[in-house]
Amino acid sequence: MSQYTSDADGDKDVSPAFRPVRAGASALDRATASLDAPLAVVDLRAFDANADDLVRRAKGKPIRVASKSVRCRALLERVLARDGFAGIMSFTLAESLWLARSGFPDVLLAYPSADRAGFAELTADPELAAAVTVMVDDPVQLDLIDAARPSGGAGEEVRVCLELDTSYRLLGGAVRVGARRSPLRSPGRLAALARSVVRRPGFRLVGLMAYEGHVAGVGDDVAGKPVFSRAIRVMQAAARKELAQRRWAAVRAVREVAPRLEFVNGGGTGSVQHTAAEAAVTEVAAGSGLYVPRLFDNFRSFSGRPAALFAQPVVRRPGPGVVTVLGGGYPASGVAGPDRLPVPYLPDGLRYDPQEGPGEVQTPLLGAAADGLRIGDKVWFRHAKAGELCERFAELRLIDGDRVVATVPTYRGEGHAFL
Repeated sequence: MSQYTSDADGDKDVSPAFRPVRAGASALDRATASLDAPLAVVDLRAFDANADDLVRRAKGKPIRVASKSVRCRALLERVLARDGFAGIMSFTLAESLWLARSGFPDVLLAYPSADRAGFAELTADPELAAAVTVMVDDPVQLDLIDAARPSGGAGEEVRVCLELDTSYRLLGGAVRVGARRSPLRSPGRLAALARSVVRRPGFRLVGLMAYEGHVAGVGDDVAGKPVFSRAIRVMQAAARKELAQRRWAAVRAVREVAPRLEFVNGGGTGSVQHTAAEAAVTEVAAGSGLYVPRLFDNFRSFSGRPAALFAQPVVRRPGPGVVTVLGGGYPASGVAGPDRLPVPYLPDGLRYDPQEGPGEVQTPLLGAAADGLRIGDKVWFRHAKAGELCERFAELRLIDGDRVVATVPTYRGEGHAFL
């Protein structure tokens, strides 16, 4: 499975125009001195330290790795080789099948799919059917899978997981906090769908999932916003209490229908320690906490080390206190706003021009640090989210200290654009 390419000799990437890095340059600059930007890196020491912190917070419960937050097979292999991690949480059926064919034995598809061709492959191949678990929250999704089966409606037994809606409701449901995901909110509705699955030939109910994004993905210590942060903490404490009670009741109701339920998955990077403390939960999910993008700087309960970064080259010096880098306009998904933009990271003290922001082809950066940069120097950025960075780059340079030790392809680098 490994996609590593050693860069230990450092010879093949040396540019004939290479100049030594400036005095006081960062370890990132020293490690990539012979490489032209744009490029993306993962600091392996930070990546491993972040993995250790997730394991510590999971308190002995296995962590299922969210592949959408990594999007690199080599790094999925690396983290799954560590104690405390087991299984992948994928984001499309096509990706799930590809990972299973690549040798990953336990892939949970975290979202329902309408990929008929993918379901035809899944139900025709016993090895794929044994490795992949699909998400269901509506009987119509079972109909779609059955319609995709080989002629005659036979095929392999499909492993099924149900998803519980985790949103926090106030004022009789008039106010909702949390993502619009599953329609299955009550233990009774979950149990009803569970009965449909277990009665239906060709399906086996093996798991239950509940992702509390309003806790796991929303920071509770936002710089410069103490009142807002306090309100978030109050909301999250109430939401965790309500969900813990409802999740326990839901698991009990589903286990009455399917006593051999294999797993109950919950949580995310920002809620690992809270979700792992629930007796009903058998495993937690996390992925962003390995790369630690900028959106995860605002959590009071943990702090990680930025591991995934990208560099853009300085191509212009329009005047004092300003440089222009190539491209860099890589906004993250979600509600549009400043928090969805990448941020200049190194050298310290650079900021966007408020009239331009990060651009498709050029990005002006302002600040005193600009005067110390030369044409060809690198400016390092942090993406707002984790795996989305990998949609912009075909490969990642893996750094250990001030050396590039390997080059590995992202999903894009392997020719895949799953979503």
